[in-house]
Amino acid sequence: MATLAFPVPAVAEPQQLPRNVEAEAAMLGAMMIDNRLADDLVDKLEPGHFFEPVHGRIFAAIKTLRGNDMLVTPVTLRPMFDADEGMRELGGPAYLAGLTGSGAGLIGARQFAQQIYDLAMLRALVSVGRTLVDRAMDTSEEVNPRAQIELAEEELFKVAADGGSENSVKSFAQATTAAVKMAERALNSGGNLSGVTTGIDSINAKIGGMHHSDLMILAGRPGMGKTSLATNIAFNAARRWMRDMADGIAPKDSVGAKVAFFSLEMSADQLATRILAEQSQISSESLRMGKISRTEFAQLAAAAAELENLPLFIDDTGGLSIGALHTRVRRLQRRHNNEIGLVVVDYLQLLSGSGKSKDGNRVQEISEISRGLKTLAKDLNVPVLALSQLSRAVESREDKTPMLSDLRESGSIEQDADMVWFVYREDYYVASKEPKRPAEGDSAKIFEDHASWAAEMERVYGLAELIIAKQRHGATGKVRMKFDPTITKFSDLAEY
Repeated sequence: MATLAFPVPAVAEPQQLPRNVEAEAAMLGAMMIDNRLADDLVDKLEPGHFFEPVHGRIFAAIKTLRGNDMLVTPVTLRPMFDADEGMRELGGPAYLAGLTGSGAGLIGARQFAQQIYDLAMLRALVSVGRTLVDRAMDTSEEVNPRAQIELAEEELFKVAADGGSENSVKSFAQATTAAVKMAERALNSGGNLSGVTTGIDSINAKIGGMHHSDLMILAGRPGMGKTSLATNIAFNAARRWMRDMADGIAPKDSVGAKVAFFSLEMSADQLATRILAEQSQISSESLRMGKISRTEFAQLAAAAAELENLPLFIDDTGGLSIGALHTRVRRLQRRHNNEIGLVVVDYLQLLSGSGKSKDGNRVQEISEISRGLKTLAKDLNVPVLALSQLSRAVESREDKTPMLSDLRESGSIEQDADMVWFVYREDYYVASKEPKRPAEGDSAKIFEDHASWAAEMERVYGLAELIIAKQRHGATGKVRMKFDPTITKFSDLAEY
């Protein structure tokens, strides 16, 4: 009986990672033959971009020698590899001389460098993909696909951002062109504004608007109105953008901005209620309680209709990490044609770090978060306004005016920030010192004390200060404003 013969499937050879070891060798040989090439190429690659580890170490040694202005040849490199096990497997230090043997890389060294970098990026993509598959297959700890997607997006962004230092190098002519354009923008806006408007003229006059790539910290004790001021600024910038677009102004010439507002404390509807209260001139408390008349409801509906297309995007997800924040901002940028021009974070201490600090050091975590916010501002070239708490040390002083040393949990916040603002309202503290209210039969002193307090309260009621404690671009100082607590609105004193 004949046996059936089944075809034996061919065993597929395992796929190899993208690499070109020959190009690596040729480029290194060219760098040793012509040290001018080495000077051109050492900043375009990193040792980790090489597939062959020994090549990466040779590149690092070349970079070190050129950094010390020393000649790079197989002879000068040899002492650095006498004990290198990997070099020994390739034939020992004589391998260095072999790299310079043909001189083939002299013609195409720059092209080889670009290919080495591109192949390194492809290997990084493979690594991200494999890690993504492994995480998706492992459900032993939790099933959280959204968190894995955000983590994958963050890692992909790191791959894309790798090697960006070369592109960040600008000639002086390029830098001066950017400076002239900024000045032209300030001139065309009517003066005072070279950045995104805050919508409050007295603040604009002091800081020149919110500048691209700047990290601004807005700090204050609870009850000072940090969120109210940040909401006012976000709304003013978004409304100016909407009006400029309606007037036919080019997006690049607008001093308004599409705004991404990350509210880690309040919900989106609470923020919307504040904005509607301000625009309809109805008390936000009355809105929440439903204590409004038909006429006021009509005002509210009209304000809501007018702001229907306001480019203000609110993300009220709680417990975001600094990495997840980066991911969400970049996602918004993609959806809105890279026109997000202002990011607001309320507030910094509610963000979490990467979780890599095993000792739970909160100061280190806050340092990581503040650096991450500054990196976000630079990478996306947008101003980032982050709110921050102040320590309780303010309350223990006779003078409650905040200082830089009051920033809570980390000195790195002050270090990373381009501007630090404090919002301060004296009426908050005066109100808390109200003496006993006089009643019939009380002594004259009780009446006098309360009358004196009432006079002081009348003097300071509704006054607020924005203290600019740090500004890289200009002078520090104070801006006096008016605050209406019923509609949580800050505005210029001149308006009253």
